Amino acid sequence: MGAGFSSVFKSENPVTVGSLPSKPGLGDLPESCAAMILGYLDPPEICKLAKLNRAFRGASWADFIWESKLPSNYQTIVGKVFGDGLENLGKRDVYTRLCQPNSFDDGTKTIWLDKSTGSVCLSISSKGLAITGIDDRRYWNHIPTEESRFCSVAYLQQIWWFEVDGEVEFPFPVGTYSLFFRLQLGRSSQKRFGRRVCNIEHVHGWDIKPVRFQLWTSEGHYASSQCFLTEPGKWNYYLVGDFVVENPNASTKLKLSMTQIDCTHTKGGLCLDSVLIYPSEFRERLKLF
Repeated sequence: MGAGFSSVFKSENPVTVGSLPSKPGLGDLPESCAAMILGYLDPPEICKLAKLNRAFRGASWADFIWESKLPSNYQTIVGKVFGDGLENLGKRDVYTRLCQPNSFDDGTKTIWLDKSTGSVCLSISSKGLAITGIDDRRYWNHIPTEESRFCSVAYLQQIWWFEVDGEVEFPFPVGTYSLFFRLQLGRSSQKRFGRRVCNIEHVHGWDIKPVRFQLWTSEGHYASSQCFLTEPGKWNYYLVGDFVVENPNASTKLKLSMTQIDCTHTKGGLCLDSVLIYPSEFRERLKLF
């Protein structure tokens, strides 16, 4: 009886655990489906998922994904900065190259894409600006520093007539941009015992009259602002104003200036690093003055 009872639970063809069909997982997802998922993600998220498995890794190279992340006029930007140097690269490699600092105009300007959004950012070095008296070392000097992406800044010792002008022409994508001057009162020096040192001994004249900033564009936009320069020993972004780009098929020409031309007093002890053009919607990321 015991033998008969136990035989009820015996299969003529027993199934071993190893032969059970496995459940489908992410590894079984078709590469085309993985690519569709990646298209909804930001670039940093795409790169993270690419490490998940083979399907997502292969899908992460799909051109249609990265073309949607690139600026709409990226081909014009690539031509401006690289010429024909990237024509054989896939769109992911193009995006990667554009996210790195890319110099042009003899190294006086740098352009890069924000890694998360693909937005265009541009910086103009002090050597790319027209500075009154820059060739007279009694007034100005270019000093090397690790605190600038251009590895040098213009340092003002003392002057009566302070004027800085600049121009740039670039195919900005459609959007609203903010323009800043990056300045510091005081002269930075090499770190001592691991601490940053800034000499503010010669800072003077910036609390008597405000500095005036101005911006003009080829599309008719104008912006201006003025303020006193404060906080010695600290780099600050001073907002000039915003401008709007409406035509991605034409280069936008910008003219900008920074002046303090009241000759009743001298001013000095100022470091001028660069001009920064940044997407307005993300400017909170900067340490605004």
